[in-house]
Amino acid sequence: MRPTERNFARRMDLTSLQLFVAVCELGSIGRAAEREFIAASAVSKRLSDLEATLDTTLLYRHTRGVDLTPAGESLLHHARSVLYSLEKMQGELSEYADGVRGHVRIHASISAIVQFLPEDLGDFIRQHAEVKIDLEEHLSTEVVRAVQEGAADLGICNTAAGTGELQTMPYRQDQLVLIVPQAHSLSALTAIDFVETLDFDHVGLHANSSIYLAMHEAAARSGRSIKLRIHVTGLDAMCRMIHNGLGVGVMPLRAFELMHGVGALAAITLNDAWATRRIDLVARDFSTLPVTARLLVDHLSPTAVAATAT
Repeated sequence: MRPTERNFARRMDLTSLQLFVAVCELGSIGRAAEREFIAASAVSKRLSDLEATLDTTLLYRHTRGVDLTPAGESLLHHARSVLYSLEKMQGELSEYADGVRGHVRIHASISAIVQFLPEDLGDFIRQHAEVKIDLEEHLSTEVVRAVQEGAADLGICNTAAGTGELQTMPYRQDQLVLIVPQAHSLSALTAIDFVETLDFDHVGLHANSSIYLAMHEAAARSGRSIKLRIHVTGLDAMCRMIHNGLGVGVMPLRAFELMHGVGALAAITLNDAWATRRIDLVARDFSTLPVTARLLVDHLSPTAVAATAT
């Protein structure tokens, strides 16, 4: 850090930044003063000092309130980022005070949660009982968005739809299969091309799920469409619908194998290349994750997973 940058950081006042954000949000120095329980004159003085520190005008003052200058809009963006980081720091440090050393927020797809995460996260917690993990299930596209927006430290999902500027790391691989009733005309097959299933009604997952999107694209490439009988939100519900004759469906093989006793069903391997999928770890920047999150990433990496399995 250059001397001028160090001096700038020392001159910045967090209380003034908080008041500046409050004024911007409310559009008035008076209303901001009321909300923050401080005299309006004191707020105005702090804003003037802030403008003097930055050597630029931040607000257009008028009888109806205030408006942001271009410089003010830029400062508002950075001030919110700084204050959010401070709140996050306070939250993490308070957990140390409560005896919980570290907190990781994870958003993951249903495929990752059903097939792999119970065992992998359970093993991690047994090794690091002091760590708190918040896990939420979302569609793969929503997982990516949550990591982009900072709502999750780590995402675990299929990334075929793209991740923008996020970083990814391989986690696991799964195989999609066709699920049919044991009495179905296709049940004697061991493998099938997805296009051959389009003559039958389908039970599908959510229209924005990575599995359904892959199915839809495959059908479109063949110039056909999926005969969708019903959408369901879970893999167990899909199995029950298929068992009761509402159609056939596509799901990960391991997930099907874990669902013991959910109907008299058979699994048929899909020959299509897209049916072999990679599930990735997703982060803004793995190198800047909190220590606890990096520890979890190391645990979930393919090398660690293979060693645990062995």
